Amino acid sequence: MTSEFDLIRRHFTRPTRHTDLAGGDDAALWRTTPGHQLVVSVDMLVEGRHFFANTDPTDLGWKSLAVNVSDIAAMGATPRWALLALALPDADADWLAAFADGFYACADAFGVDLVGGDTTRGPRNLSVTMCGEVPTGHAIRRDGARPGDDLWVSGQPGRAALALWHLRDALTLDPGHRDACLAALHRPQPRAALGVALRGVASAMLDVSDGLLGDLGHILDASAVGAQILATQLPEAALIAACGDTTRARQACLSGGDDYELLFTAPAAQRDAIARLSTELALPLHRIGALTPPADGLTLHAADGSTAPLARRGFDHFSA
Repeated sequence: MTSEFDLIRRHFTRPTRHTDLAGGDDAALWRTTPGHQLVVSVDMLVEGRHFFANTDPTDLGWKSLAVNVSDIAAMGATPRWALLALALPDADADWLAAFADGFYACADAFGVDLVGGDTTRGPRNLSVTMCGEVPTGHAIRRDGARPGDDLWVSGQPGRAALALWHLRDALTLDPGHRDACLAALHRPQPRAALGVALRGVASAMLDVSDGLLGDLGHILDASAVGAQILATQLPEAALIAACGDTTRARQACLSGGDDYELLFTAPAAQRDAIARLSTELALPLHRIGALTPPADGLTLHAADGSTAPLARRGFDHFSA
């Protein structure tokens, strides 16, 4: 029978890049770059809540790290070190090998060292603590937005929601778009390079994990501002093509989560700089609105010129 320590040695012990002491002791040792702050985040993925029991373990390994890399990127920081805690129903060697392959594929893609963690028997629960670093005073927080700033989002928010509805609710997706939606759900791509590039450009930022409107609410609260979303600027065309339903596409774009795109604000004077970043990174960056005085709240500006209030609809684990 495989022991806990055999499991760790076999599947989660590999050379590290920038760590003095990784697994095998009571704690890890590393040194941060002089003049930098340490950035730390933790996230859990729970079977039946965040993923289906039959989710491919390689995809799950990738995603368990990627969602944490995204949190570091959302601060404008560089991901460096991860700790992995696993609760598992059994020590299935094939499942673990596939999970480790996905996890290390993501670690290699973003230069992350796995430096330790823990394992136990229990309902499947994957928890990653992620550490990164950012030059002191240059982290991009949620409280820097000001009225008049533009509101931007990267990539294509909404695809992961369409994939979830496809798998859970049998929503029909166009074959030409289905794989891209499923990839967004199972293999999200953290915008690490964009996060670093937005230092000194973005005034506030976070990643979209619980839905664009729900997560935007955190910026509005922290910065004490309102926001107006421009309906004609929302990146909905690919979503409509994928599901054939404009209402569903709007819902996915504004309220769907799990895409891990970056939602950020920036002064209007930064538009040219952001356009250059979009070209350099080969990543669409969409200007979807502007920040307003707090009394204006959150509104949608329609194509006909009318304005209507928007609810901050996002995923909440204790109300959903």
